[in-house]
Amino acid sequence: MCGIAGIYHLETPKPVDRARVEAMCDAIAHRGPDGQGVWTAPGVALGHRRLSIIDLAGSPQPMASPDGRAMLVFNGEIYNYRELRHELKAAGEHFRTDGDSEVILAAWRRWGPGCVTRLLGMFAFAIYDLDARTLFLARDRLGVKPLYYAQLSDGSLAFGSELKALTAHPLLRREIDPLAVEDYLTWGYVPDDRAILKGVCKLAAGHSLLLRHGAPLPRPVQWWDVSFAERRKGKPADLEAELVHLMRQAVSSRMVADVPLGAFLSGGVDSSSVVAFMAEASGSPVRTCSIGFDVAGLDESAYATKIARQFGTNHASRIVSPDDFAAIDQLAGMFDEPFADASALPTWRVCQLARESVTVALSGDGADEALGGYRRHVFQAGEDKVRALLPQSLRGPVFGALGRAYPKADWAPRPLRAKSTLLSLAGDSAQGYARSMAVLPPELRDRLYSDDFRRLRGDYRAEDPLLALMRDAPARSGLDRAQYADLKVWLPGDILTKVDRTSMSVSLEAREPLLDHRLIEFAASLPERMRVQGGQGKWLMKRAMRRYLPDDVLYRPKQGFVTPIAQWFRGPLAGAAREIAGGAALARTGWFDQRRLLGLVDAHVAGTSDNSRVLWQMLMLDKAFTSLGVN
Repeated sequence: MCGIAGIYHLETPKPVDRARVEAMCDAIAHRGPDGQGVWTAPGVALGHRRLSIIDLAGSPQPMASPDGRAMLVFNGEIYNYRELRHELKAAGEHFRTDGDSEVILAAWRRWGPGCVTRLLGMFAFAIYDLDARTLFLARDRLGVKPLYYAQLSDGSLAFGSELKALTAHPLLRREIDPLAVEDYLTWGYVPDDRAILKGVCKLAAGHSLLLRHGAPLPRPVQWWDVSFAERRKGKPADLEAELVHLMRQAVSSRMVADVPLGAFLSGGVDSSSVVAFMAEASGSPVRTCSIGFDVAGLDESAYATKIARQFGTNHASRIVSPDDFAAIDQLAGMFDEPFADASALPTWRVCQLARESVTVALSGDGADEALGGYRRHVFQAGEDKVRALLPQSLRGPVFGALGRAYPKADWAPRPLRAKSTLLSLAGDSAQGYARSMAVLPPELRDRLYSDDFRRLRGDYRAEDPLLALMRDAPARSGLDRAQYADLKVWLPGDILTKVDRTSMSVSLEAREPLLDHRLIEFAASLPERMRVQGGQGKWLMKRAMRRYLPDDVLYRPKQGFVTPIAQWFRGPLAGAAREIAGGAALARTGWFDQRRLLGLVDAHVAGTSDNSRVLWQMLMLDKAFTSLGVN
């Protein structure tokens, strides 16, 4: 696990200032504290920060191929590197190291840009081919590892693992993209098709980019996609067996490391499943860690302890106070872009705990997206049944009128969220799912924006790309399209961004076995009833894991990390919330209706409504503006 950065001149191969790439690497030093290096040639420079995981002393980067034809910087892990190494040696390739980095170089020599299809793992890498004078950038299938890039005024392209690597370059403009603000206020993060700064791009998951001197910047090429269009046939017992095989294979392949390895254990279905297969594959007790909260309603640590005892793990647990608001500035700085998933704070804390004893930790991320595990998936399947019964000509006017008349906003407590359901049923399946995903619906966003910002935004709405993605998805049903959208937008934009930044901030490598692409492709082919059935998500996975896990772990309500932001904004953060509406960096943009913002603050502090989610979004947006040095 590492951080990468580089500069490539698109027009002519002009010399690159080595100091600039060194500064870019220094900005992401937390991603790789074990080593660093910069390589330059006419028109290109590659930089690397290393966190040693495999072949600790033998694979420094930037790494040259044995023939000197290619140079690599690589962030991630290739889990099938030993199998590929054997295949490539049989084809005549020679190796000097025992790591996975050199396998990528050999794969490039043998297969060129097509090498990515042979790699099983999480990765973002850059290869400069000295013969062809091309730069090849690639990102893994699901987007576990990030890669930012931007074209600069001197004709060069800069790239890096995090946005802070690019902001370390003096030629990068720090101008906020108002369309990214619209995206952020809708979803709580900036999706991968945009960045918070104008001119900055993120290489999308499953995409690559081949650059040539003297040629314009090309469009990224998609080299992997997942299809929900096919349906696998078979008895439930046979499908269970195949699912267990794929999960076991995914976990065992991710246990290869030359450093201490462990797992996050929340006590939920996904992390408990990963630990079960780790314990099965390990000859010694698995190291696990979890955090609990000193508020009984938020604490799941008893379930984690139960699973740890069942599988005899070496378990570390720590009770933390949810009143951790003092770390907000540090948290915002990790993400560069505004990021409003409040569970990032406890995720960071469990990463800190894990790093005390291990360098690699396996997580349970990905099963919900792949196997239909979210509450919204169950709702989507149910709402689509209603849509099938009633024509749009009836649903639109009736449910739309009821939804508009319903008095409570979308951030209200769960029992009072009928407004969202009614408005969701008024639209088609894609529109309904977009509304269920949105933190702030369009009508509330419009009330918060100033006239100036509405003019900047123009006709663009954050839902538009998601609706287009769902309607063009390789899928058969509304649930298929919803899960496809989760895998393409929500997963890389929110979940994987959260885990990458919080883990790498403490130099911890997090691995996601349940995002093995073979498992994802299998899950996408399952009939709907094998994913959602009887009001339960992840139906097949829970059935398959009953031989390993107790029912009170498999079938208890999903909880996840909770941060008490509502209480914070009625206490220690009340002043910060008022400052957003009055004198903070956000207010100085003139993009928001300060009177309405202040009204939300006052109503929340008074306890007459729960506006904590929108206040948290605005606070983290303000912190991001400050962190980026934007006024």
